Amino acid sequence: MHTPKIIKQLILVNVVFFVLSMISPKFFDLFAMHFPLNPQFRWWQVITHMFMHGGIWHILFNMYALWAFGSPIVARYGVNRFLAFYFISGLGALALFLGVEYYRFTQDFRQLAGLGIPAENIWAVLQHPDSGTIRRYFPQLLISPAVQKIFDDLNSIYHLTMLGASGAIYGILVAFAFFYPRVKLMLIFLPYPLDAKYFVPLLILMDIVFGFTNYLHTNIAHFAHVGGALTGLFLLWLWRNRRDEYYFYD
Repeated sequence: MHTPKIIKQLILVNVVFFVLSMISPKFFDLFAMHFPLNPQFRWWQVITHMFMHGGIWHILFNMYALWAFGSPIVARYGVNRFLAFYFISGLGALALFLGVEYYRFTQDFRQLAGLGIPAENIWAVLQHPDSGTIRRYFPQLLISPAVQKIFDDLNSIYHLTMLGASGAIYGILVAFAFFYPRVKLMLIFLPYPLDAKYFVPLLILMDIVFGFTNYLHTNIAHFAHVGGALTGLFLLWLWRNRRDEYYFYD
């Protein structure tokens, strides 16, 4: 299969970011996406998190998917529209993920405030979760497992980092299933080929289920996948009346 130049360039940028993040923890902190209420958040992370990955298998799977599914979409859309599709899908993925996490954060915060814990005390412990700060501002954490559970969830959201190209790639997957519905695809753990028009919706349905149930108990951002897919679907609808064009780039 012909590999468009833009796919090679995106893969190269991802690899460079991955290597630098492995070398320097500071690079990771600067360019991975932090929760917007966390002081480590920077505006450019909205884009740069798409080039960051958490491990070798993470980047290998994502770059393989980018190559396998992105190349035909470049051929269909051309470079400029492909890049718009790719990054807008990534932004849609981030928006849904952060929307869900912000909702969870506010619910947990309200529960703690409803227990009579002053908001400024909660913020103090979130920002400095050491034993001295806890004893001074939030002693309930030391004696109540229920409060500890709520705070642990709140704290994990506040200190979360999101990274990876998966959200953007899910948008590309939706486009691939739309343009090439009869191409056979299969999962590694489910070695039975399915048409893309069935495979991709099944993948998204699994993310929805796992996102709501956390059945797998992993750090996978399932709602980011769903957000990327929905954004890709919206863009397909938005561009539905544009004339099909095929471009091939070196």
